[in-house]
Amino acid sequence: MIFGCVGAAYGTAKSGIGIAGVGTYRPDLIMKSLIPVVMSGIIAVYALVIAVLIAGDMEPPPGRNYSLFTGFMHLASGLSVGLTGLAAGYAIGIVGDMGVRSYMQQSRIFVGMVLILIFGEVLGLYGLIVGLILNSKA
Repeated sequence: MIFGCVGAAYGTAKSGIGIAGVGTYRPDLIMKSLIPVVMSGIIAVYALVIAVLIAGDMEPPPGRNYSLFTGFMHLASGLSVGLTGLAAGYAIGIVGDMGVRSYMQQSRIFVGMVLILIFGEVLGLYGLIVGLILNSKA
């Protein structure tokens, strides 16, 4: 959960800096410029989902032990979601910051920015899918 939230925080902060810069010159563009911040927040939701699933599996049923294999599978699923969330948040933050600033000057860049943001978000989604598969094998 920590890595995913760090990625989401970085993406939100970096994109927020760009939005603050745009808001002083073109306040009419602020609502469209919030897309990177929302997408960064979704990264934290991915981390929360896998953390809740892992926490639900932590207490073994009566008569069973929490095996080493299960522990490593939970570690792998958490790390896959967390590290891909960190990478996705970093990508969204950089693209969001520069994309919003470029959008202020040229409105045609908006579609390209959104496409690149979607590809950055998909990185986190891939990690969530791998994490869910690993968690189901535990």
